[in-house]
Amino acid sequence: MSEFSKLARQMWHQIEPVHASLYFSPEAFDEAARLGYDVESRWPSYFAWRTAPLGAAGPKLVTGTYYSFSPAAVAEHVPGIWATARPEAVLQARSRAVDRTLRTLLGDKVATPELAEAAELAVRAAESVEVVHRPLAAANLDLPWSEEPHLALWQACTVLREHRGDGHLAALATAGLDGCEALVSFAAIGAAPVSNFAGRGWSDEEWAAARDRLAVRGLVDAEGSATPAGRALRDQVERITDELAAGPWRALGAESAQRLALLNRPLLGAVFESGMLPMVSTLGIGSVRAPE
Repeated sequence: MSEFSKLARQMWHQIEPVHASLYFSPEAFDEAARLGYDVESRWPSYFAWRTAPLGAAGPKLVTGTYYSFSPAAVAEHVPGIWATARPEAVLQARSRAVDRTLRTLLGDKVATPELAEAAELAVRAAESVEVVHRPLAAANLDLPWSEEPHLALWQACTVLREHRGDGHLAALATAGLDGCEALVSFAAIGAAPVSNFAGRGWSDEEWAAARDRLAVRGLVDAEGSATPAGRALRDQVERITDELAAGPWRALGAESAQRLALLNRPLLGAVFESGMLPMVSTLGIGSVRAPE
């Protein structure tokens, strides 16, 4: 693994929780409810917040860009989310949600020179990303930068997170893992309990069929646990993911990246200390593997 591949993995641990705060904060659910979304489940607002930069995307595009969600789960929300609120309104509410969330987390620290410097470094990294075959990264990069440093920092983290995620999907496809197989193989190495993947919408029959396909390839055993070959394939996926995510950190430079990590520490700590993120999830936060 190259220096910048390692750095890409280290920085992913810094930016993923900041990005993910949108999907779990009370302030974001409040803004979603104001738009008219059902907030008994997090999925309607999740699909709205994450998809809105693509415009009024249909189910095929969302299935393609999200990869590991079942087409049925996507169709349950898309295109219906746009009947509740148009993408432009969702993006405006998303900005309000992020603003409120970060102000709650940081308090007076939201307006410090250190946060402004963090935003400047993160934006520099985000603006250097390669957008070819990176639809979610590109869509977020097309949005105007806020003059508010904390909002610019969150958007830059989102561009960088989606850039990594888009590359991760390419790595999964290169490994010959379809959407359901990606999750089955991730669960097979003990990344998260199988029950944690229920929100992705695959039926028990689809999950079992994917497990059988992996078994035929010698990637899982009869109990559904990863074989040595299965673990090696997942390691390959993570290696490729890190390599594909290295570009913006190479452009920013190791010293500046480490400076960004230091400056981001108060926000990162506040996200974890808030307790808003689930202790065990499929995000990969706090683990050594990338999220599906």
